[in-house]
Amino acid sequence: MPTIRGADLVARALVSAGVKHLFSLSGNHIMPLYDAALDAGLSIVHTRHEAAAVHMADAWGRLTGQPGVALFTGGPGHANAVGALYTALASESPVVMLSGHAPLNELGKGSFQEMRQAELALPVCKQSWTTQQAEALGDDIARAFRVATVARPGPVHMSLPFDLLEAAVDTAPPPADASRAPASPLAESAADTVLELLGKAQRPLVITGSVLSRDRAGDLPQRLAEAAGAPVVCMESPRGLNDPALGALSAVVAQADFIVLLGKQPDFTLRFGRPPAIAAACRIALIDPQPVLLKRAAAVLGRDRIALSAAADSVPAARLLIERAAGRRERESAWAGEVTAALRARPAEWARHAPRLEGPVHPLDIGRAMQAAIDSAREAVFVSDGGEFGQWAQAAVTAPTRIINGVGGSIGSAVPFALAAKMARPDATVIAATGDGACGYHLLELDTAVRTGLAPVIVVGNDACWNAEHQIQLRTYGKERAHGCELLPTRYDLAAAALGAHGEQVTRPGELDAALSRAVASGKPALVNVMIERLPAPVIKS
Repeated sequence: MPTIRGADLVARALVSAGVKHLFSLSGNHIMPLYDAALDAGLSIVHTRHEAAAVHMADAWGRLTGQPGVALFTGGPGHANAVGALYTALASESPVVMLSGHAPLNELGKGSFQEMRQAELALPVCKQSWTTQQAEALGDDIARAFRVATVARPGPVHMSLPFDLLEAAVDTAPPPADASRAPASPLAESAADTVLELLGKAQRPLVITGSVLSRDRAGDLPQRLAEAAGAPVVCMESPRGLNDPALGALSAVVAQADFIVLLGKQPDFTLRFGRPPAIAAACRIALIDPQPVLLKRAAAVLGRDRIALSAAADSVPAARLLIERAAGRRERESAWAGEVTAALRARPAEWARHAPRLEGPVHPLDIGRAMQAAIDSAREAVFVSDGGEFGQWAQAAVTAPTRIINGVGGSIGSAVPFALAAKMARPDATVIAATGDGACGYHLLELDTAVRTGLAPVIVVGNDACWNAEHQIQLRTYGKERAHGCELLPTRYDLAAAALGAHGEQVTRPGELDAALSRAVASGKPALVNVMIERLPAPVIKS
C-alpha cells in the first residue's frame, strides 16, 4: 500500500465504517483531517458552536442507528463540546467524538492548547482515550464505533494528536465489519421465565429505556406488547413518572404487580422503585446489557423483589421474547386498555379550551397548531426541547418520529437536533419546539442551516423568562422571592431573518396556523416567535 498520512487513514476508516457526514467546527489541530476529507468524500457540516455539532451527531445517531461523528480541534474546542456529550449518554445515543490534540512529542513542554482531553471527556463517555501510534488510528476508529454501538449505545471520545495525523503510514483502513460489534443475546431460558411470569401476572408492565422508543425501534415495542400480552412503555423524559407526554403513567405503574425493566434502570425517573411509585409487593425482572447496572438495580430495589436478572442487549432481547411467545395464548384482560387510557389521559379542561382572541398565546394553542402542521405533512419529525414550554409541546403533540432532550434533562439541543433531523429525513417536515431560554443556546445554528440548505421550522415559546426555574422559585420560595430568571421579550424572529432564515412573530392565537403554514412553505429554515403565557408545565393525574 502506498504511504499516506495518518489523517488519510482516519478519513478512510470513517468511510469504511459507513460515515458520510462530519459535524464539526474547525481549528488548527484538525486541518489535516479537513484536507483528508476531500479525497475521502466526507462532507463537513460546519457549525457555529462545538456543542451544537455534538447535538447534531446525537440526533443523527438516534434517527439512523449509525453513530454520528463530531470533529473538533483540541483544547478549548474539545472543552466546548464535552458538555453536550451528557445528553447523548443519558439518551443512549451512539456518537463518536474526534478531537484534535497537541502533538505527542510536545506533551509536558507547554504545547499549544495542551490539555488532558481524554480525562475531561471520560465522565460523559462510554470510553475516552488518546491514540498513541499513527498506525493504530484506523483500528482505533473501528474500536470507537464498536464501543459506541455495543450493549447500551452511547458516546465515545478519541483524541488525535497532531503529529500522528501528519505522520506517514502504510497501513490499510480496517474492513467495514471491524466497526460492528456483536449483540449480547438473552438466554432462551430467561426469556421463557419472563414470559411465564408475565402470563401469571394480573397487571404486568414492560418498561423500556430510550433504545426501545418507537422512533428508534419502529414497531418492535408494539409487537412485543402483542406477543407478550403486556403493555410496553418507553420512558425517555427527565420528568419520569410525571412526564406529561405519558399522561397518568404513574397511576398504572403504582398498580402493576409484575414489571419487566428492559434496558431501563430503576433510577430517579422511577423514583428508585420505592413504594408507592412501585408497589412493595410488585415483582420485578431486570434485563440490562451491563452487569454492573444489574447489580446496582438489585441493590436499589432490594434483592427480595427481583424475580429475574439477566444480561442482554435490549433489542435482541425484545426480539427473542416475541419469538418465544409464539403460540402462547394471548392475554384477555382489561388491564391493557386501562394502561392505554392512562397514557392518553389529558386534563378535562383541555377539551374545553378555546383560544382567546388576543394574546399572550396559551401553550396548548401552539401544540394544536403544530399538530395540525404535522398531520398535514406526508412525513414529519417532531423535535422538542426541555423546560416548561417543551413539556406542553410534548404533551400536546404526537408524531411518527420524535426527538426530545432525554433523561439528561438538558436544554438548548432542539435547534441542532432539528438540523440533523432534516439531514437524516430530507423529505420530512421537521418542526421543533423550544423555549426562549433554550433557543438562545444555539440560535446561530440557523446560519448553519442557511449555509447547508436545511429547512426545519423552529417554534419558540417566548415568555421572557427562564420559566422552569421561575416556577421552582414560586413553588419553593414564593412570588416575593422569585428573581434572577427574567429575560427580555426578544424578537428572535428578526434575528432569524437577519441570518437569512424565514422569521415571523405571533402575538395572537388566531395567527398561529397561517404563520406555521408560511414557515413550512418558505423552503428556508424558519423561526416562528410566539409570545406565550408564563405557565407551569402541565401535571396530569388519573
